[in-house]
Amino acid sequence: MDVEACQAVLRDMFAPWVQALGLIVETAAPGEVRVRLPHSEALARVGGTVCGQALMSAADTAMVLAISTQLGGFRPMATVSQNTSFMRAISGTDVLVLARVLKPGRTLVFGEVEIRGALEDRLAVHATTTYALA
Repeated sequence: MDVEACQAVLRDMFAPWVQALGLIVETAAPGEVRVRLPHSEALARVGGTVCGQALMSAADTAMVLAISTQLGGFRPMATVSQNTSFMRAISGTDVLVLARVLKPGRTLVFGEVEIRGALEDRLAVHATTTYALA
């Protein structure tokens, strides 16, 4: 799956509120996807930082796309777990979300997500994930 195919999955397979995040697929390779979450005041909490709920949603969505690239196309799946560590705030900039498949299996897929502010190279959020394939 290439960037266009991932963007089509994002457009066609996700709930309207996820689509409203405005995620943009920037890169796609087997088992790895990078998406951009555009800066929006609608996603900011008190103090102007991007809210954790938006970051976790972006991480979950990017991982579904990464798994889809690993599988060669979208397949129904469910999030079994997402363990998210917030290390620093992201404020006033787009957010870059890199999702990687660590171990694909027949029924479970394990992954890792790194999130950074677009203007910084420092890791802001780290998540580990597990998905059940339908």
